[in-house]
Amino acid sequence: MSNSDFNLKPVAELIKVLNGGIEFYLDAKKKVDNLELERIFEMNVLEKTKAVSALQPFIVADKGDVEDDNAFSVELRETYTKVIALISTDKEHTYISQLEEVEDKVLEKVDAALEQTLPQDCQRVLREIRMTMQACHDEMKTLQDITA
Repeated sequence: MSNSDFNLKPVAELIKVLNGGIEFYLDAKKKVDNLELERIFEMNVLEKTKAVSALQPFIVADKGDVEDDNAFSVELRETYTKVIALISTDKEHTYISQLEEVEDKVLEKVDAALEQTLPQDCQRVLREIRMTMQACHDEMKTLQDITA
């Protein structure tokens, strides 16, 4: 049940993708043997966690509770990556490639939310998140290109 006149479903969907991304990055961090990659993955976890924290107040105000679900599409990608990593000769590139796809999904969901009529504060937060998530995406895309 919504407590506002705004459609915050795209914001909730974004949070689900961010939550899934956080879990995927944490899992990937355990699976790679590269300290620099571990650091980058940890930074992306931190940025996604900050984004979720910044968006939750809008969801709580709207439906009275936090959004703590994950996006099934991210969970499916994580499972796929685990299987591929078992047979791949380049485990790091496999994880990087799939995490870059998650970053694409995050940007897609941010853009979908920004297309909605939302409270000004929420729009501002989404624009800030968009810039941060674009930087996360660009870093993963660069790593993907380097490790190809």
